[in-house]
Parts: sequence; structure tokens; C-alpha cells
Amino acid sequence: MDYVIEMKNINKSFGKKQVLFNVSLDVPRGCIYGLLGPSGCGKTTTVRIIAGILGADSGETFILNQRMPNLELMSKIGYMAQSDALYNMLTGFENLKFFGQIYGMKHKELKARIDYVMDLVNLTEDLNKPVNAYSGGMKRRLSLAIALLPNPKVLVLDEPTVGIDPLLRQDVWEELYALADKGVSLLVTTHVMDEAVKCTQLAMMRDGRLLATGTPEEILKKTGTSDLEDAFIKIGREGITYES
Repeated sequence: MDYVIEMKNINKSFGKKQVLFNVSLDVPRGCIYGLLGPSGCGKTTTVRIIAGILGADSGETFILNQRMPNLELMSKIGYMAQSDALYNMLTGFENLKFFGQIYGMKHKELKARIDYVMDLVNLTEDLNKPVNAYSGGMKRRLSLAIALLPNPKVLVLDEPTVGIDPLLRQDVWEELYALADKGVSLLVTTHVMDEAVKCTQLAMMRDGRLLATGTPEEILKKTGTSDLEDAFIKIGREGITYES
């Protein structure tokens, strides 16, 4: 199988506290790969290592068959952090322009992408408002728009729909499916079970360890459960690792 993201035996500590234990992930091309787990389980640390923002203590990470971190490759990866990294005194348009220039996008291309991504996240009418006038949900949507700006082949989204209303959340997921259909590979972290079931592949994480990998259907079958919440609870109680 053609994998666009490969993590091999990743370990990570902050001081004396180890937060990742031999984490290995393989994300197929054109897949929406969900990383499911509660807050503090290591999801954000994992995706920050994938995006090249953090270094691992041991193990290897590859994106598009190139070892990370790689500064040139990092500019081609769309990354949406769990916390919005926005300039509140600038307008939505000025934030997009700033990050687009960091990506090395030219004026005509950048203008077209800004129009596209702001329409996608339903913020076109708020393009010229200062970000400090945005609601929390609007800021999340702007962060998603920024991640989509460079038209990336790999998109890493850390809790992308937190604070977004249910109707817009559905629109966002429809676009994620459309991106996957176009060959974009997505890694999405979530703690919400009804979002996890929408992923084509899934990894369950707890206390810095992967507990199960596979399609949602495969995980349900292996655990003998009817929904992912029951599967997660059963896996946690048994202490058994279920891999595809």
C-alpha cells in the first residue's frame, strides 16, 4: 500500500515525563485517518511531530517518503493547530495573505485560493473584519482556511471542528471527503466518537500508546462491539492492542 505518512516507533518525553511510547502509524494516500483519544493522551504531540514542529526522542517519521523534519517539505503540508495561531489585530484577509506569503504563494494564486477557502468555511463576508471581532468558531474556521491555502497534498488537522456549529461541521466534513477524493491525505485528531466513525481509517490512543488501528468497522468487529465508544472502553479495560 502507498503510505504518505509513516511513523516508526516514536518516543517522546518532556523532562522526566514520557508522553509517547513506540507510536507507529501508516496513513494511506487519499485517506481520512482519524486519531481518536481523550485530551492529554498524546494526539497533539503526535501530529506536531508529523508536521515537523516537534522532534522525537527516538524513531523515524516520513511524509511523502521524505524524512521529517524537512523545511522544504513542511511548506507543502497543511497544518491546523489545536490552538488558533492568528494575529488578532489583523483582518481575516491580512492573516491569510501573511500565511500565504510564508508558503511562497504568488499574488494571483494567493487571491484565488483566499476566495476559495473563505467561501469553503463560510467567512467571505467577514474577510475584512479584524480577527479580534471573530467568535471562537469563526477563528477555528479561519485556521482551517489557512491550512488549506497552499492546496496541500497532506493535511494535518488537530481537533478541526471544536467550537463549530453542527451544520457547518457537516459542511467541513463534506469538504474533507471531497479533498480525499482528489487524492489529499488527511490526518484528523478528535475526541468525538461520532466524528471518528466518519474516518476511513482510525487509530485509538490512550496514555501515549496506540490501542487499536484499522477501519471503524474492523475495530468494531475485532472488539465485538456495536459502537466505537464501547470499543474504546473495552480495549482500555482489557489492555489488548488491536491492529489492522
